[in-house]
Amino acid sequence: MKPPFQVSTNRRSNAKKRTSRTIEPTNNVSGINQFLWAFIGLLLTVLGTFVEAFTTNPPWHWTEKGIYSHSLGITYQIGAVLLTGCLGGKNAGAISQIAYVILGTIGLPIFARGGGLGYLGEPSFGYLIGFIPGAWICGYLAFRNRARLELLALSALFGLLFVHLCGLIYLVGLSYLGSSDNLTAENLPEMINRYSVAPIPGQLIMICVVAAIAFILRQILFY
Repeated sequence: MKPPFQVSTNRRSNAKKRTSRTIEPTNNVSGINQFLWAFIGLLLTVLGTFVEAFTTNPPWHWTEKGIYSHSLGITYQIGAVLLTGCLGGKNAGAISQIAYVILGTIGLPIFARGGGLGYLGEPSFGYLIGFIPGAWICGYLAFRNRARLELLALSALFGLLFVHLCGLIYLVGLSYLGSSDNLTAENLPEMINRYSVAPIPGQLIMICVVAAIAFILRQILFY
């Protein structure tokens, strides 16, 4: 017969094993698939930059009032950034956005207002830089456990927060350094409202859409 203290120790050991299995990260995206998702994410981000996001009226009203769309006041760009992280993981998300920022900075017209080194003085450039850590943190959290709708939505939300954090830091820096003709300390509140307040409702809707799409695809692809 085993002494009581041994039974207690075994129980604690088993509990620790169960806990470690519960929080163990799951990242079933292979290296080649991460590269593929990074490439897809880059294409989606470029295309999403120029396509306005919209939603329709509720389906149960379609027969009575027809189908009509409502603009979300944003493009699909941020959705592409977060979707890449949710589907490809942290590496694919970060690599796709590093490529996007570099290609746009060296002159390819893939940003909303063109491209080139002159874009460094644009008030929105900090948000573009924020795509990199935003996609990384989104992908990191999205693969901390098995795909669940609420986990994917929370991952995308944290990714979005990092995008805005980087954007706000860049805005404040530009305004006080006087590095941009479009941004001064006087119109800083206006710029903050334009880039970090006004888009939030549309971006929250986009997060819901991204989470739903990512959840469905990860169920289909078995990861």
